[in-house]
Amino acid sequence: MSDAYDFSERIGRVEPSATLAISNLAAEKEAEGADIVDLSVGEPDFDTPANVVAAGKAALDAGHTGYTSSNGVPELKAAIAEKLRGNGIEADADEVIVTPGGKQALYETFQTLIDEGDEVVLLDPAWVSYEAMAKLAGADLSRVDLAPHGFQLEPALDELAETVSDDTELLVVNTPSNPTGAVFSKAALEGVRDLAVEHDVAVISDEIYERIVYDADHVSLASLDGMADRTVTINGFSKAYSMTGWRLGYLHATDEFVGEAGKLHSHSVSCATNFVQRAGIEALENTEASVEEMRDAFADRRDLLVDLFDEHGVDVDVGDGAFYMMIPVADDDQAWCEAAIEQAAVACVPGSAFNAPGYARISYAASEERLREAVDRLVSNDLL
Repeated sequence: MSDAYDFSERIGRVEPSATLAISNLAAEKEAEGADIVDLSVGEPDFDTPANVVAAGKAALDAGHTGYTSSNGVPELKAAIAEKLRGNGIEADADEVIVTPGGKQALYETFQTLIDEGDEVVLLDPAWVSYEAMAKLAGADLSRVDLAPHGFQLEPALDELAETVSDDTELLVVNTPSNPTGAVFSKAALEGVRDLAVEHDVAVISDEIYERIVYDADHVSLASLDGMADRTVTINGFSKAYSMTGWRLGYLHATDEFVGEAGKLHSHSVSCATNFVQRAGIEALENTEASVEEMRDAFADRRDLLVDLFDEHGVDVDVGDGAFYMMIPVADDDQAWCEAAIEQAAVACVPGSAFNAPGYARISYAASEERLREAVDRLVSNDLL
């Protein structure tokens, strides 16, 4: 059989998502009858709030099943702009693009800003898709390792200053962080601001977990003096409102950026799903109690895990946001994660997927009972 396809060089630059690969393996084992405690998923284990589901159904019944204007329905863009103003960002509805998921907003941003050979700076550990999206755009990567600093940015600002230069095109900041749960301080973000202004660098501020914060305050980078015209703020509905499968996200930036990114948006996805956008309005306006309930549950689970690991002599850096924790494991974290799922039936993601070898990422988007069981299984199989 002949090979009819001549694959592009750019697709050869990237590997499949490591997090989805582990989730797929866990699903396969569950389909075979195995009882897997899946701590690999980046997805809240809560139902979408009932009022949001009802709004989606009502939108379907009302006939909102066709195309919308490419950048989003005006009512949702206005609600997003109001939400951003609450974060201290000077936002107008026309500065918003509504996307089918936050990933699409990120992808459009990389494609809009990056040319072949441009430098993109990542803060490690970094979510797996940043590297892939940068490489697909042709970027050269530089990295700053936060692991020696408890995954916090503020004590690593000197290292960041040594990395960012006039040749840097884009810096990616994710707070609260996937995979660490770290929430970067205002002082850390002011350090980012100073470097970005000094070297005329654009910054992605990925704030998808901003509503899941416990013992810290979330600061939006674009709210800082000097950052409004150089920040692309990325956010969405998946994590805060447990709407992962609805696929709804957005970006906010200057009119000029939105005009350029809107070209890619219109020629690729056309628009986000109509009735989902209507449900998004309800999520922004009427779900505070549901968000607080979920956030409180995640905080309790985080604290439970910290106590359980402490009982077994495992010292972890405790994050103040998201629902992830990085635990130190064997030097070969890939082999450790394979042993965890094969021997203990616990699914975790190798830290090397996030450029953090020697760690495994666990998600505590699972019940307290299952979290206890996961730790017990890992201990009984000499993995902790």
